[in-house]
Amino acid sequence: MNVKPNLLLIASIMTVFGVLVIPADISAEVNQVTVTPINEKVSLEKTITTMNVPLDNKLPWGTVRGGASDVAERYPIIIQFYKGGDPVHFAQVDAKGDGSYEYKFRVRNLDSNTGEFVNVFEGDYTVKIYKVIPNTNDLT
Repeated sequence: MNVKPNLLLIASIMTVFGVLVIPADISAEVNQVTVTPINEKVSLEKTITTMNVPLDNKLPWGTVRGGASDVAERYPIIIQFYKGGDPVHFAQVDAKGDGSYEYKFRVRNLDSNTGEFVNVFEGDYTVKIYKVIPNTNDLT
């Protein structure tokens, strides 16, 4: 069994979200970070955070960003949004050369039929961000 394709499959299934900056009225805060070893070279870092989008939000976009850090090459960052335990949105982004990442998503849309704005996100969400990171200790 080849480990690399399995790791990629695991990372792809676990849609990630490295949150921390979302425009203006939308707020998020980090709650929990766990690291689970996958093998002797890499581990899976899972960040769980909450996001609140107020009912009176006027901004059209939200952004999830992660600062520069060690990220294993060729593994995407998976972002998952849950509302009340139900999955509502998934995304996959690649890390930049410095290990940072950014994902922009629509919070409000204009309904072309009615001309009214519709909130895509509203209320409280749990956001899970997964990224594969190199192990800090060389176990070989």
